[in-house]
Amino acid sequence: MKPIKGQIWTDKPHQFFGLPLNFTRYILTDEKCITRKGFVNIHEDEVMLYRVTDKKLSLPLWQRIFGCGTIVLHAKDSDTPTKELHFIKNPRDVLDLLDQSIQEARKRNLVQGRDMVGALNEDPCGEESCDFE
Repeated sequence: MKPIKGQIWTDKPHQFFGLPLNFTRYILTDEKCITRKGFVNIHEDEVMLYRVTDKKLSLPLWQRIFGCGTIVLHAKDSDTPTKELHFIKNPRDVLDLLDQSIQEARKRNLVQGRDMVGALNEDPCGEESCDFE
């Protein structure tokens, strides 16, 4: 499979004794984080990096034994508000790479973290209907 434009990092979950034996691939580009699943029927889910509001690293014992961890991204996205990257090798390095990519994407799109607060599905009046006069 040819690389995606602007691809920075890619990996598969290392679930089976630290080996990547599955049909899921995580792809990080300079603009988005993509999860591609499937062999015959491929489904992709993506989150724009500038929309990510919070990151979390989880290091359960079973994953730490094989040098893996889970990264959770929270985003202001109606389709994918939470994206989990499971069984990632060298998760701290990947989290640092994600953090740098998120900051660069925010700079390119002229977005700051505080601009994302309250950006999703909020009624400006707090009611069903209101008049702007």
